[in-house]
Amino acid sequence: MNLESMIIWLVFVLIILIIFIPYALKFRRRNKSDKQRKDEAILLGADKPVAQYPQIDYHRCIGCGTCVEACPEGNVLGIVLGKASIINGLKCVGHGMCAEACPVSAIKIGLGDIKSRDDIPILDEKNQTNIPGLYIAGELAGLALIKNAIAQGESVVVDIAQRITQKNLNGRKDVLIVGAGPAGMSAALTAKKYDLNYLLIDQQESGGTIRQYPRKKVVMTRPVELPLYGVLNKSEYYKEELLEIWQTIHQKFDIKFQIGEKLLTIEKQENGFKIITQNNNYNADFVVLALGRRGTPRKLNVPGEDKSKVMYKLMDAESYSNEHVLVVGGGDSAVEAAIGLARQMGNTVTLSYRKSSFFRIKSKNEEKIKKMIAEKKIAVLFNSTVAEIRDTEVSLRTEGDEMLVVPNSYVFVFAGGEPPFPLMKKIGIQFGGELKS
Repeated sequence: MNLESMIIWLVFVLIILIIFIPYALKFRRRNKSDKQRKDEAILLGADKPVAQYPQIDYHRCIGCGTCVEACPEGNVLGIVLGKASIINGLKCVGHGMCAEACPVSAIKIGLGDIKSRDDIPILDEKNQTNIPGLYIAGELAGLALIKNAIAQGESVVVDIAQRITQKNLNGRKDVLIVGAGPAGMSAALTAKKYDLNYLLIDQQESGGTIRQYPRKKVVMTRPVELPLYGVLNKSEYYKEELLEIWQTIHQKFDIKFQIGEKLLTIEKQENGFKIITQNNNYNADFVVLALGRRGTPRKLNVPGEDKSKVMYKLMDAESYSNEHVLVVGGGDSAVEAAIGLARQMGNTVTLSYRKSSFFRIKSKNEEKIKKMIAEKKIAVLFNSTVAEIRDTEVSLRTEGDEMLVVPNSYVFVFAGGEPPFPLMKKIGIQFGGELKS
């Protein structure tokens, strides 16, 4: 090898080293960091998804990290031991952007093997439960996102319409729909479209889980089509916009809707079902359960929680100013409420969370609250729990079992909800976990 060839070879090797070494070091640091985050998430129980999630084919995955960068929720995925891995499953909402970005098609979005899922009901390809004629649509079926709820609400009623051979003349409903969120509204619109004798019932006004969200929360980021109504084609919709659309739908299509109906049970009869609520009994040939997974708000079970100043949802942050406010919880709803309240004039906002850090919140929320903490607009007490709520103060149990007393005017509790799974099991609906061998 002559000198010129040797120089060319050395330059080539040098270029490779200049490119490869920084990449290798960055890759190693990333693997180490993601492994630490995954271990911490497992310790805190934040690694397991609650809805559909990215299922990774490790034989195909090349560990490029494209999926990690594509996820707008942040910290859901990471690279561990050279492969994509779920880090914080609780933050995953299942929109599938990671799968779309993967250059080798190593990711698909789904529920996985439901035999290991105690929180997923067993459904056939038409979303019918093990009880013939009883369907489930929306997030109760395990799939998050409004577009999925709307699609399922429509598809189950289409299947019901195809199964109805003659009209009821005895006052029975063709189909009774429980839950007036996106899935229930879609089901009602489809029933209207097929001229079915239907009724939509709910404990509260239409909107479902959306109604519980804080003010100005973005609740949909992709276009979707509602039966009869048409396409919701904006890239983003706020909570208030969607609730206004729901109201328009009620008026325009004269939706048959009964409010204030808490479902107690459903009894299978020889012909159809008897649906028992706290106020009425209904009879229907088919039933669609379009309930949310959150159910009734989870209580703290501490002295003073029955005081009128304790609430489990924030309807309008602007209604509160010059107050001492405590927000309890560490999810997106709690963080968004704390941010909204901290922006109002004169408020002192404290956020109490029982874990050591935020693991379930979206990256945008994490950025906002970190900024507000740095600006001393929100005081966050990790590893703390509420001990007692009094008229003008709250006692908090902090790390080391120490007690901290803070001035307080209002308490907002965002500790999740008691899911309707016991009710569903009482009705006779089977869940995936019951198939375990």
